Amino acid sequence: MGVFAGSSPFDPTLAWRGLGWLASRYRLRFDRSLFSRSGYLAGSDERRRQELAELLAAPEVKAILAVRGGYGLSRIAHELPWGQFLRSPRWLLGFSDVTALHAEATRLGVASIHGPMVAALGRCDAVCRAETLLALERPDAPQRLTGLVPLAPGRASGPLVGGNLTVLHACAAAGRMELPDNCILLLEDVTERPYRVDRALTTLLVGGHLRRVAGVLLGDFTDCGPGADGVRVEEVLGERLGALGVPVLLGAPVGHGARNKPVVLGQRWTLDAERGEAFSGEGP
Repeated sequence: MGVFAGSSPFDPTLAWRGLGWLASRYRLRFDRSLFSRSGYLAGSDERRRQELAELLAAPEVKAILAVRGGYGLSRIAHELPWGQFLRSPRWLLGFSDVTALHAEATRLGVASIHGPMVAALGRCDAVCRAETLLALERPDAPQRLTGLVPLAPGRASGPLVGGNLTVLHACAAAGRMELPDNCILLLEDVTERPYRVDRALTTLLVGGHLRRVAGVLLGDFTDCGPGADGVRVEEVLGERLGALGVPVLLGAPVGHGARNKPVVLGQRWTLDAERGEAFSGEGP
């Protein structure tokens, strides 16, 4: 298992805790240079690019985990050896800024895992750790999310794709986001005012980037509270995504909230707005 720091610097204590827990089960490959700092980046672009490129190509590496998100992968993701990765895929696990890597995997038709990263594993509870192991070792295990809030009606099935809204917005602007036909789009975000969520969604809508979406599964929009205007992010999500005419469900325990349940991107999911639930696999 390879570990990389492709985005922002991180708390070294949490990273060592996460690494220690992972090392109790897996053989890890990482370089201490991942603790580098260069302003808001975990070292130079060259360091981060080389580190990740080597892990993408190493035949013994079966899974690659990010230490944390933040910012930085969009500076190097397009320069990585994706052709080599396609010839010999391995799991990519992370969320937030790692959405840039999930977008590249989706372009290639390769599944990846949206879930907790190494620093988070250094502080999360036994449930979080057990769910992460299950995602890595039994990625085809069925999942069901209940108690979701329907923002738009309907039922739809398709491959789950997506991740962080702000990063996907940037990927689309860079021409690096290609969604498969009839997909279920997963979205989450953090510290974005509702008007900024509106802007990102509107840009994706106007640009035609969501025309292939069959349904939308919304995770946590953490610390995305209203400004002086009082508009709530839930209102924005319902109004903007409702224009797609597809089922939209809110409340998946995915993202920057208290619980970040790992989900396999590329796996078939079904949304049922009438029941307020989403599930992987074929289901009932």
